[in-house]
Amino acid sequence: MVTTPAPGETGGVDTPPAPGETGGADTTPAPGDTGGADTAAAGGARPFRIVAVTSCPTGIAHTYMAAESLENAGRAAGDVEIVVETQGSAGFTRLDPAVVAAADGVIFAHDVPVRDKDRFAGKPTVDVGVKAGISRAAELISEVRGKAERGEVTAGSAPGSPVERTGESGEGYGTKLRKWLMSGVSYMVPFVAAGGLLIALGFAIGGYQVNKAPSVMDHFMWMQADSWGALFFQIGGVAFGFLVPVLAGYIAYGMADRPGLVPGFVGGAISLTINAGFLGGLAAGLIAGGVVLGIQRVPIPAALRGIMPVVVIPLISAAIVGFLMFVVIGKPIASAQKGMTDWLNGLTGTNAVLLGALLGLMMCFDLGGPVNKVAYTFATAGIAVASPSDSAMKIMAAVMAAGMVPPLAMALATTVRGRLFTPTERENGKAAWVLGASFISEGAIPFAAGDPLRVIPASMAGGAVTGALSMTFGATLRAPHGGIFVVPLIGSPFLYLLAIAAGVCVTAAVVIVLKGMRRPAPEGTGTVPDVPAPAGGGTKEPVAA
Repeated sequence: MVTTPAPGETGGVDTPPAPGETGGADTTPAPGDTGGADTAAAGGARPFRIVAVTSCPTGIAHTYMAAESLENAGRAAGDVEIVVETQGSAGFTRLDPAVVAAADGVIFAHDVPVRDKDRFAGKPTVDVGVKAGISRAAELISEVRGKAERGEVTAGSAPGSPVERTGESGEGYGTKLRKWLMSGVSYMVPFVAAGGLLIALGFAIGGYQVNKAPSVMDHFMWMQADSWGALFFQIGGVAFGFLVPVLAGYIAYGMADRPGLVPGFVGGAISLTINAGFLGGLAAGLIAGGVVLGIQRVPIPAALRGIMPVVVIPLISAAIVGFLMFVVIGKPIASAQKGMTDWLNGLTGTNAVLLGALLGLMMCFDLGGPVNKVAYTFATAGIAVASPSDSAMKIMAAVMAAGMVPPLAMALATTVRGRLFTPTERENGKAAWVLGASFISEGAIPFAAGDPLRVIPASMAGGAVTGALSMTFGATLRAPHGGIFVVPLIGSPFLYLLAIAAGVCVTAAVVIVLKGMRRPAPEGTGTVPDVPAPAGGGTKEPVAA
């Protein structure tokens, strides 16, 4: 949990006098004020209190960057006290109920459903994607204050009701669909990482025949490397076996809360049984969530409401989803899955290179956003089997290589031509070395947020080069994550690193050229002006921040 204490302008040195203070519409004197030593804002008024929740599909980078951005914006506002609950991959600590009760407004910056959202009902609420929390934190604070002034609050809802999970009424179906899918992906990614790395480690220790080793339950030898390799391979295979059920289960969870878990997991397991694979899991999750939402809308006698979530909904929804998957849509989806697999296996030459370039462009387009996740999920779906094809492993290698390019390139650019970047960006560049090497594309977000028209096209150019070269070199990868730390597990590792280096150099060169075409920012400022000097000898007064 990230907390922001109320700014303590002791003595009010920096606070301008507020004439006509009685006309302030949104400032209420705190009861029992002790002289204003610990209060923010003018004239000893109580600070505006905000609670916020941030979350992203992977629960790693965007979640905490949005929290930090909101924290900094609250501090800059001077009269705002903000407490942020980060619902990340490592779990989360719920806000103190007293803090929530005392809040004047709520900000949700999330790409997956907010857990226990009903805690915040009845308060002015701003609900946006996690990227808005990073790039528009100050605007979100102003927006929630405006809603508080107008008395706009969210309606209460029972926990687990459709309203809690399907989003605000103003959201379009496309936005809701993206959140539902990202909910499934966010819970699937840890299984992908654990299973993929264990399988790759098994091959590294036991060789590429480890997948033909007998079960370690009966043939494990403590002092033989082959046995350890087979052990890691078989544990990883078990972890991979959960991918499709978890994906389907948590898509349904994102739509209908806990009642969606049973039909979602059942549908995902059936998808594996009928060889419908990843596509079947997507369909099963959406069907399961829709079925549960439909059942929840049926009027139920009061006497039966207690057993609905425990018996009736799981029974009926699992039966319906199972029927649809086995009898109606399972076979067409399985055929589509086989067709996609055969197409990937048939990719050679120019087609493979073009696919690598396209995946590279997607990985670098929004740096961890939905388009990036589509490319990443496409790659991980290909290796999420015990014996993936060479084409699937080449695609995974190209995707990870391209995703490493933007942060590494920004780190290189800030090192080579630091004067083109602000002091804050130069500091971010130091961290970007580690983030990029670890395959965390979000390390380039601070640069893209400040200068998207230069950073994003440059990143896409380098990503396309790296993706195309990786496919050209035939580099393969069984691990879905890890960055340079899994290079020993990569086929053609030196050529793979060469592809990454080429893309990094391209992006760094392009961004340096683009930034060099404008006037550099004065030292110590946070922005680089793009406005040319006025012609005709006139002067231009700086605009106060």
